[in-house]
Amino acid sequence: MGWAENLKELGLELPPAPKPVAVYVPGVRSGNYVYTSGQLPFVNGELPLTGKLGAEISIEQGAEMAKLAALNALSVVHDLAGLDNVVRIVKVVGFVASAAGFNSQPLVINGASELLGAVLGDAGVHARSAVGVNELPLNTPVEVELIAEVR
Repeated sequence: MGWAENLKELGLELPPAPKPVAVYVPGVRSGNYVYTSGQLPFVNGELPLTGKLGAEISIEQGAEMAKLAALNALSVVHDLAGLDNVVRIVKVVGFVASAAGFNSQPLVINGASELLGAVLGDAGVHARSAVGVNELPLNTPVEVELIAEVR
Protein backbone atom coordinates (compact mmCIF):
# COMPACT_ATOMS: atom_id res chain seq x y z
CA MET A 1 0.00 0.00 0.00
CA GLY A 2 1.05 3.59 -0.55
CA TRP A 3 1.08 6.46 1.93
CA ALA A 4 -2.47 7.59 1.04
CA GLU A 5 -3.91 4.13 1.69
CA ASN A 6 -1.91 3.83 4.91
CA LEU A 7 -3.32 7.15 6.15
CA LYS A 8 -6.84 6.05 5.27
CA GLU A 9 -6.34 2.76 7.11
CA LEU A 10 -5.19 4.76 10.16
CA GLY A 11 -8.33 6.90 9.91
CA LEU A 12 -6.27 10.00 9.09
CA GLU A 13 -6.14 12.53 6.30
CA LEU A 14 -3.19 14.63 5.23
CA PRO A 15 -4.14 18.14 6.35
CA PRO A 16 -3.17 21.29 4.46
CA ALA A 17 0.32 22.39 5.39
CA PRO A 18 0.14 24.68 8.43
CA LYS A 19 0.73 28.39 7.98
CA PRO A 20 3.75 29.84 9.78
CA VAL A 21 3.05 31.65 13.06
CA ALA A 22 6.02 34.02 12.59
CA VAL A 23 8.52 35.10 9.90
CA TYR A 24 9.69 31.82 8.34
CA VAL A 25 8.54 29.23 5.81
CA PRO A 26 7.10 25.82 6.78
CA GLY A 27 9.85 24.00 4.93
CA VAL A 28 12.65 24.29 2.40
CA ARG A 29 13.70 21.92 -0.35
CA SER A 30 17.42 21.91 -1.01
CA GLY A 31 18.49 19.41 -3.66
CA ASN A 32 17.22 15.98 -2.63
CA TYR A 33 16.24 17.01 0.89
CA VAL A 34 13.27 18.71 2.51
CA TYR A 35 13.88 20.39 5.86
CA THR A 36 10.73 21.23 7.74
CA SER A 37 10.42 23.98 10.28
CA GLY A 38 9.26 22.86 13.69
CA GLN A 39 5.62 21.82 13.36
CA LEU A 40 3.08 22.10 16.12
CA PRO A 41 0.12 19.72 16.58
CA PHE A 42 -2.40 22.07 14.98
CA VAL A 43 -5.78 20.67 13.97
CA ASN A 44 -7.77 23.10 11.83
CA GLY A 45 -5.54 25.94 13.02
CA GLU A 46 -6.04 25.18 16.74
CA LEU A 47 -3.92 23.42 19.34
CA PRO A 48 -6.01 20.60 20.87
CA LEU A 49 -3.99 20.71 24.11
CA THR A 50 -1.59 23.10 25.79
CA GLY A 51 0.68 22.68 28.76
CA LYS A 52 3.63 20.62 29.88
CA LEU A 53 4.31 16.93 30.01
CA GLY A 54 4.51 15.72 33.57
CA ALA A 55 2.04 18.40 34.68
CA GLU A 56 -1.14 19.02 32.64
CA ILE A 57 -0.36 16.57 29.81
CA SER A 58 0.05 12.77 30.09
CA ILE A 59 2.58 10.75 28.10
CA GLU A 60 -0.26 9.28 26.03
CA GLN A 61 -1.69 12.72 25.25
CA GLY A 62 1.79 13.99 24.41
CA ALA A 63 2.39 11.08 22.04
CA GLU A 64 -0.88 11.91 20.27
CA MET A 65 0.25 15.54 19.95
CA ALA A 66 3.60 14.38 18.53
CA LYS A 67 1.70 12.27 15.99
CA LEU A 68 -0.32 15.31 14.90
CA ALA A 69 2.83 17.44 14.63
CA ALA A 70 4.48 14.75 12.47
CA LEU A 71 1.37 14.62 10.27
CA ASN A 72 1.69 18.37 9.76
CA ALA A 73 5.38 17.92 8.90
CA LEU A 74 4.40 15.32 6.29
CA SER A 75 2.01 17.88 4.81
CA VAL A 76 4.91 20.27 4.36
CA VAL A 77 7.01 17.56 2.69
CA HIS A 78 4.06 16.71 0.43
CA ASP A 79 3.66 20.36 -0.61
CA LEU A 80 7.35 20.71 -1.45
CA ALA A 81 8.14 17.34 -3.05
CA GLY A 82 5.17 14.96 -2.92
CA LEU A 83 5.04 12.05 -0.49
CA ASP A 84 5.32 9.64 -3.44
CA ASN A 85 8.86 10.99 -3.87
CA VAL A 86 10.05 10.37 -0.30
CA VAL A 87 13.06 8.06 -0.30
CA ARG A 88 13.25 8.11 3.49
CA ILE A 89 12.80 10.22 6.56
CA VAL A 90 16.40 10.83 7.57
CA LYS A 91 16.07 12.63 10.90
CA VAL A 92 13.37 13.68 13.34
CA VAL A 93 13.87 16.13 16.17
CA GLY A 94 11.13 16.33 18.76
CA PHE A 95 10.89 18.98 21.46
CA VAL A 96 8.79 18.26 24.55
CA ALA A 97 7.65 21.00 26.94
CA SER A 98 8.58 19.32 30.20
CA ALA A 99 7.70 19.98 33.82
CA ALA A 100 10.53 19.70 36.32
CA GLY A 101 11.55 16.08 36.74
CA PHE A 102 9.84 14.81 33.57
CA ASN A 103 12.27 12.58 31.65
CA SER A 104 10.11 10.47 29.32
CA GLN A 105 10.60 12.61 26.22
CA PRO A 106 11.40 9.56 24.04
CA LEU A 107 8.02 8.00 24.89
CA VAL A 108 6.27 11.19 23.81
CA ILE A 109 8.14 11.51 20.52
CA ASN A 110 7.44 7.84 19.80
CA GLY A 111 4.03 9.15 18.66
CA ALA A 112 5.74 10.91 15.75
CA SER A 113 8.06 7.99 14.97
CA GLU A 114 5.25 5.45 14.99
CA LEU A 115 3.14 7.58 12.66
CA LEU A 116 6.00 8.01 10.17
CA GLY A 117 6.61 4.27 10.11
CA ALA A 118 2.92 3.47 9.76
CA VAL A 119 2.48 5.91 6.87
CA LEU A 120 5.75 5.45 4.98
CA GLY A 121 6.83 1.92 5.96
CA ASP A 122 10.59 1.38 5.84
CA ALA A 123 11.04 4.87 4.39
CA GLY A 124 9.66 6.26 7.65
CA VAL A 125 12.38 4.69 9.83
CA HIS A 126 14.72 7.48 10.94
CA ALA A 127 17.39 8.77 13.28
CA ARG A 128 15.90 10.85 16.09
CA SER A 129 16.43 13.19 18.99
CA ALA A 130 13.86 13.80 21.75
CA VAL A 131 14.65 16.94 23.71
CA GLY A 132 13.02 18.25 26.87
CA VAL A 133 12.57 22.03 26.98
CA ASN A 134 11.13 24.50 29.47
CA GLU A 135 8.73 26.29 27.08
CA LEU A 136 7.49 25.97 23.50
CA PRO A 137 5.62 28.47 21.29
CA LEU A 138 1.94 29.03 22.09
CA ASN A 139 2.28 26.75 25.15
CA THR A 140 2.20 23.70 22.87
CA PRO A 141 3.30 20.45 24.52
CA VAL A 142 5.38 19.27 21.52
CA GLU A 143 7.10 20.47 18.37
CA VAL A 144 8.44 18.16 15.65
CA GLU A 145 10.78 18.88 12.74
CA LEU A 146 12.16 16.47 10.19
CA ILE A 147 14.50 16.02 7.28
CA ALA A 148 13.28 13.93 4.34
CA GLU A 149 15.33 12.64 1.43
CA VAL A 150 13.32 12.90 -1.79
CA ARG A 151 13.70 12.03 -5.47
